[in-house]
Amino acid sequence: MWARITAMLTKEFRQLARDRMTFAMIVMIPLVQLLLFGYAINTDVRHVPAGVVDLSSSQMSRTLIESVDASQAVDIRHTYPSVSKAEAALTSGEIKAILFIPDDFYQRLVRHPAFNSKQEKTPFTRPVAQWIVDGSDTLIASTVRSLRSMPLNELAGRAVQQSVPSFEVVQYFNPEQRTVINIVPGLLAIILTMTMVMFTSAAIVREREHGNMEFLITTPIKPMELMIGKIIPFVLVGLIQVTIILVVGHFLFGVPVRGGLITLFTAALLFIFASLTLGLVISTIAKTQLQAMQLTVFILLPSILLSGFMFPYDAMPEAAQWIAEALPATHFMRMIRAIVLKSASLMMLKNDVLWLAGFTVLGICVASLRFHKRLE
Repeated sequence: MWARITAMLTKEFRQLARDRMTFAMIVMIPLVQLLLFGYAINTDVRHVPAGVVDLSSSQMSRTLIESVDASQAVDIRHTYPSVSKAEAALTSGEIKAILFIPDDFYQRLVRHPAFNSKQEKTPFTRPVAQWIVDGSDTLIASTVRSLRSMPLNELAGRAVQQSVPSFEVVQYFNPEQRTVINIVPGLLAIILTMTMVMFTSAAIVREREHGNMEFLITTPIKPMELMIGKIIPFVLVGLIQVTIILVVGHFLFGVPVRGGLITLFTAALLFIFASLTLGLVISTIAKTQLQAMQLTVFILLPSILLSGFMFPYDAMPEAAQWIAEALPATHFMRMIRAIVLKSASLMMLKNDVLWLAGFTVLGICVASLRFHKRLE
């Protein structure tokens, strides 16, 4: 009995050693998970990209901006001439928060308890400036809210105990801070990634394992035509999933759909095509359906963890952001949240639109070049 078990064990180990793809996944999947959770995932959000609208344009307001930037909670990256310009950047996702300094900033400052050494009896209740924050991401909104009572020591020139908040915080897009408002649009990106890549990752492998490759070889169909024919049926499946998630999310969880439906479904189509072509590329690399499934999991893990679905994109290290930018899910995550929650247009999201379109074209070309009408 032990001899037969030993022979079987030897056979399995040798077979595993020959299957390089499976062996690579055994090593890479835990390694990638360790690196993602240990290095890239960070719930302590710092350096939130922010813009400034400074109507005061004084030395005091510039000192305030420098103090805010030095806190490292936000990074002041842009200055806008008006609130409307800054709000457009907030909607497109260029920035996550706006520091608005009013034209009566100096008058507010001199009456603030942190600055008013005479401690006038007249109570002061107006903050010196205002934060406008993208409330669709609760962690980022929480980080900016932490600046609400930031000390004004540098402006006052002394250490002070202040009872009045330094800033007023206004939350756009999700003022109630409901987590489901942020989760449901993001879940749409994750579900489409999972199903679309999984459907097509085994497309070519399945033809080979079922013996249909011989039939395809004898037909006049070209590789490009085969790739397009493989993905078109699943486009309808993806659109059905989009409709189900949005309808259920709206009526069951109260998730608003502020953007136009044409804009929304155009963005969804771009992402569906990109995900399907990614699956086709995997299908031309894998030799078995098991390998195709392993590669799908390998793509799915970073898509969930790095796309901004669970953890803020801006809290990740720069190297992790580079990896995230290579994933279609990251671009669609930004697009779907901006369209559904902020009523953004495709023109506002043109960088993500062009990236998904380019990824689809490149993926189709790579899959066509890698597919050969011959038996190996």
